[in-house]
Amino acid sequence: MNPHRARGPVDEFDESTSRHPSQFPPASDGKNPFVLIVGAGIGGLFLAILLERAGIPYQVFERAPEVKALGSVLGINANILPVFEQLGFYEEFQKIALPLASIDLRYGNNNPIAKVDIDYHDLIGYNYMMFARPRLYDFFLSKIPAERIHFGKKVMSILQNRDGAMIRCSDGTTYHGDILVGADGAYSAVRQSLFKQLQEKSLLPQVDTKELNKGYTCLVGTTNSLSPEKYPIVAKSIGEQFQYVVQGTPYTWSLFNVPENRLCYVVVQQYASKEEAEEETFRNSEWGPEKSGSMIEKVKDFLLPFGSGTLGDLIDETPRDKISRVFLENKLFETWTHGRTVLIGDAVHKLLPSGAQGAVCAMQDAVILANCLYDLKSLKHESIEEALQDYKQQRYSQVKVQDSDSNVNATLFFGQTMIEKCIRHIVFNWLPKSLMSKTVIKDASYRPQVAFLPLAPIRGSGPVLPQKPSWRYEKEQKLKREEEDDQKRARASEQDASIGSLPTPL
Repeated sequence: MNPHRARGPVDEFDESTSRHPSQFPPASDGKNPFVLIVGAGIGGLFLAILLERAGIPYQVFERAPEVKALGSVLGINANILPVFEQLGFYEEFQKIALPLASIDLRYGNNNPIAKVDIDYHDLIGYNYMMFARPRLYDFFLSKIPAERIHFGKKVMSILQNRDGAMIRCSDGTTYHGDILVGADGAYSAVRQSLFKQLQEKSLLPQVDTKELNKGYTCLVGTTNSLSPEKYPIVAKSIGEQFQYVVQGTPYTWSLFNVPENRLCYVVVQQYASKEEAEEETFRNSEWGPEKSGSMIEKVKDFLLPFGSGTLGDLIDETPRDKISRVFLENKLFETWTHGRTVLIGDAVHKLLPSGAQGAVCAMQDAVILANCLYDLKSLKHESIEEALQDYKQQRYSQVKVQDSDSNVNATLFFGQTMIEKCIRHIVFNWLPKSLMSKTVIKDASYRPQVAFLPLAPIRGSGPVLPQKPSWRYEKEQKLKREEEDDQKRARASEQDASIGSLPTPL
């Protein structure tokens, strides 16, 4: 039986009623699975880059009709930058990012709270790099063959059985493969379809039936290129973060400089209660520009750190369709995989952005999943299930730590209650720097790499956690060394024979 031509439940979709024929992947090589990636966000694109490098066939399906990356600033660090080195584009990436040197905490009237130096390059071997989110999206997109990505493909449902997996899109097309990856964000259609099927079979844990936790709303944007004369900070070669606590309001906000003379801003509104957050739920538009106007009116008069000007001036320098309002939600799901379907990124763990770990977490998911797929023992159903469970086992405990850290950071940077303000003051003004350094070193020790590529060197003086090696890669490298040794012996033998055939001098 052709493993790509799935039977049973996958064939329940009546293809005769669709406007397009069901599309099957190319014939399998018997070793690598054909992977369907739903979602062309940071996690989905990074997984595509890794599968491209691994020689594993894949296709990416994105619901948006065109390339459109919204959002503000992102930060990544030693937890993922070694993989950029492995892939050979670390130096290229540095051209779109700036190393963050410090965080300047202030009240809304610009009075200081604390200034935190975060230059830990000597300890962890990498700078903390800040950049505009759309720039990383475009950067990743440039690394993937255009024919691998399909836009305007909104997934309506999924089906799977022991022989394969299938997605059905809103335009009537269906696509089949060996493995289905849901990388389609916090409101993942893949997760919702999978969870519905599991719930009908009483296989879904009760905790996974609950909605995401909503405690904050944020407004994000990135300006056009600004004048260095008016905004001197944009000409700096290092990044600075200004973090504001606007007293007497539910708002905190951040300002960052990024390359191309741009400024990124993130305004966060904290809800006083769960009920207040629920009242706002129906207004949520995930990373979209809709309904941002009312919040803009409330925050436009916030003072800038440059002596004059307001946040409204920066908003005026930002295309309105590039400004987004969104809930900041968090939830760690228990169900990561079932059968041939697996979830990565926000689809399975939505973290608060306070720790700037959401994008890093999604990329780490992609690394570990790619490693597991590379090491598939066969394309049999049991082997695929084992590999996907291995992925969860390697990632779950680490994500749990990152989720906890993001909640702590939310208290430090977004908290508006009296207790949260006291905690912030103690942490940034009373705790010794040595304790902060130990925390940074511990957080940076988890830096998984691609197991099927030569490892990047360990940088920095801090420890690095070991990772699971690839049995397939080690086997391939052993065979390669043996072939090279055979070739050397063959060349040496040819040279000896050549010397032996020379005439003996008189």
